[in-house]
Amino acid sequence: MGERVSVAIAHDYLTQRGGAEKVVLAMARAFPDAPIYTTLFEPESTFPEFASLDVRPSALNGIRPVRRNHRSALLALPFISNSITVDADVVLTSSSGWAHGFRTRGRKLVYCYSPARWLYQRDAYLGGRRGLKHVVTSVAGPALRAWDRRAAASADRYLAISSAVRERVRETYGIDAEVLAAPHSIDLTLPEEPVPGVSEGFYLCISRLLPYKNVDRVMRAFAESPERRLVIVGSGPEEARLAERKSPNVVMLKHLSDGQMHWLYRHCRAVVAASYEDFGLTPVEAAAFGRPSAVLRWGGFLDTVLDGTTGVFFDEPTPDSIRGALDRLESIEWNEASITLANERFSESHFHAALHEAVAALHAREAV
Repeated sequence: MGERVSVAIAHDYLTQRGGAEKVVLAMARAFPDAPIYTTLFEPESTFPEFASLDVRPSALNGIRPVRRNHRSALLALPFISNSITVDADVVLTSSSGWAHGFRTRGRKLVYCYSPARWLYQRDAYLGGRRGLKHVVTSVAGPALRAWDRRAAASADRYLAISSAVRERVRETYGIDAEVLAAPHSIDLTLPEEPVPGVSEGFYLCISRLLPYKNVDRVMRAFAESPERRLVIVGSGPEEARLAERKSPNVVMLKHLSDGQMHWLYRHCRAVVAASYEDFGLTPVEAAAFGRPSAVLRWGGFLDTVLDGTTGVFFDEPTPDSIRGALDRLESIEWNEASITLANERFSESHFHAALHEAVAALHAREAV
């Protein structure tokens, strides 16, 4: 038997339900004894599975309003991140902005979703809107970028979630990262729960409601195609604005159970995503159910969608371009078995094996 390696997991904050949080749960299943260090933890607003795990938030977590709105702590987070020390042989760091700055006593392996979008892709991330993040990044941007690059340099190894992120890591930090795609963690044996008021034949858009997700563009495409129906699942700062503008053929939902989400995937016609995604988990999850996707030809979707096999692309996040992709999607006779077979490359077992190999290699380097 080889020497036992102590592993800890680090993540930016656990205050929402998104793809990154699903990846952290997959990491926790790969290393079930690993504690999870984070800046903020709000059990009520993230996935319920975290409640049974050893989550260790920072002192900032004692301030309830900040747990409910992590954006309000933007200027404090670099200092809070530097105050967290993780004692383990290898720290598996899940980050798109903060956890790569946690101090470690062992090796630091960063799994990067993207260099901080609000620092390096501000226009796409903020959608041209003026608010706290815009003011902060305008005034404090140079200092925050300097902190961010120092944090990146403290890592022993970087893994990137997609080819697009690998290039961004190289351009931003001068670091060569290897690509490790995120897994889907869909349990197809889970009982499905019908969603009241929703019948089969709809399109599905699952997204945090943020400007760069372009959910408003998807809604406009459906407003101009009233014969099609759209179900949006998600919440976020754009929620009220989008709710005011939705057309009668659009339904907005949030806080659904896993069983309800699985029912939506199983009974939708396809998933639609116009967001600027560094990976984009929803097409992968849809493919687990044999469902195709219509997605923006950008970023992580170029890795996760096979044109004509698991989905179709549109070139711009505009209503016309989206409607054109839906027309093409409806002209194709999709093969459910081919979609699920192509999706096997995103299995959780493959992800676990790659993480264990990376952790073992870093620890072996430490021993030498």
